[in-house]
Amino acid sequence: MALLLGIDVSTTGAKALLIDERGRVLATHTTAYPLSTPKPLWSEQAPADWWQGTVASIQAALGKANRSGDEVTAIGLTGQMHGLVMLDKADRVLRPAILWNDQRTGPQCAEITEKVGGLDRLLQLTGNQVLPGFTAPKIVWVRENEPHIFDQTTHVLLPKDYVRFCLTGEYATDVSDASGMSLLDVEHRCWSDEMLSALDIPRAWLPVCTESDVVSGHISARAAQATGLKEGTPVVGGGGDQAAQAVGSGIVTSGVISVTSGTSGVVFAHSDHYAAEAQGRLHAFCHAVPGKWHYMGVMLSAGGSFRWLRDAIGDVETTAAKLIDVDPYELLTQEAALAPVGSEGLLFLPYLTGERTPYPDPQARGAFVGLTLRHGKAHLVRSVLEGVSFGLRDSLELIKGLDVPIEQVRASGGGARSAVWRQIQADVFGAELVLVNVTEGAAFGAALLAGVGAGAYANVDEAVAATIQITDRTAPIPENTATYATLYPVYRALYPALKATFHSLPD
Repeated sequence: MALLLGIDVSTTGAKALLIDERGRVLATHTTAYPLSTPKPLWSEQAPADWWQGTVASIQAALGKANRSGDEVTAIGLTGQMHGLVMLDKADRVLRPAILWNDQRTGPQCAEITEKVGGLDRLLQLTGNQVLPGFTAPKIVWVRENEPHIFDQTTHVLLPKDYVRFCLTGEYATDVSDASGMSLLDVEHRCWSDEMLSALDIPRAWLPVCTESDVVSGHISARAAQATGLKEGTPVVGGGGDQAAQAVGSGIVTSGVISVTSGTSGVVFAHSDHYAAEAQGRLHAFCHAVPGKWHYMGVMLSAGGSFRWLRDAIGDVETTAAKLIDVDPYELLTQEAALAPVGSEGLLFLPYLTGERTPYPDPQARGAFVGLTLRHGKAHLVRSVLEGVSFGLRDSLELIKGLDVPIEQVRASGGGARSAVWRQIQADVFGAELVLVNVTEGAAFGAALLAGVGAGAYANVDEAVAATIQITDRTAPIPENTATYATLYPVYRALYPALKATFHSLPD
């Protein structure tokens, strides 16, 4: 039976996950590493930390499973997207990696959009707006601010692909991760010569770009000695963290959508066909499923809004939770269940850290609207859960506008642990919400892609069918859905009505 290794190079640590081809988790280990913020809005990491963390996690996972590296059939990679690693001709890292959450490149984004002929042409070329987190504006920033670094550069890599280089010596990436660079022709799944020409970025700097299940290299002798893996073991393309997590959640067919309610909220939809959202409000990326695409909406404060509420007014629940050894969120959601559906007209805007989808506005603010003397803590809590759910629905509505069906929503993240919040989401979305047996996320998806590349599965669909099962279902309650259908247009009208006010407030 195949033994598959998934490696996730995340922002907080390097994770190694060992599974067999039935999807049984044999061992997992994560090695944390630091993040640096040398200036306001900057976010950087040392690529050497990713490699050292990967080595430590591989060794630890093999040890926990009591397995030899010789037994590993194939390796899949995933990780944080958009980060910039720059190498010189001797393959030395020239500067700390600039990460996905770094916000220094606003001027470069505007510059790039103008150079290529405006937003419409940018969407034609790449399917997406260029955002400060993306890779291309980082390259332009380095050229403008660190020319001594730019002039030494011979290769640029994404975070997981730097680890791939350390494992195999190959400069390679996959189409799903490359989609977030603003340099890929997403429709045709290849580098955009027009973007590269407009930005004067040498094509020779870019790695070979493959589909996510293609073998991109093999474990080198040096990496074998460092990790304990067998020299020659295949390493597949893998995927960006969201695409790999979608594979690991079974989002590989049309009609099945994932909603992840972590600190941020992500709505992810598989599509058999390519189309860019007309205003670029959704990310349109290549999927890790060969020949397919995905659409993704991101809200910045999903679970983060609930955490803010807990910290602001949840002192009693936090204290009580410690006494009875439960999660304080469980007590707060129990309180939310005491308020009626719709919170008696109390609405919450979840823009506590600005917003991305559908309003790319860093100056957007959170707000309670409709407060009366009737409202108490239960209403406040429920309105936050409902407001976040309305915010997630914004992305679902944009996805529907691209003629992508929504037949089932697969929930994950901290918000999915609450039966109360799952019911609210099902009612707001008007769709069945389900849980699956896999909780390992992106690393699990990377391991499945490794299995496809090694021939353990015929394709991604077969890998998902062999390993992922539904464990819980929450059906929408028709009368609740009708109530939310009345409130949702009111919610949608609030941001346009308050935008000028938000922008006039002091920072």
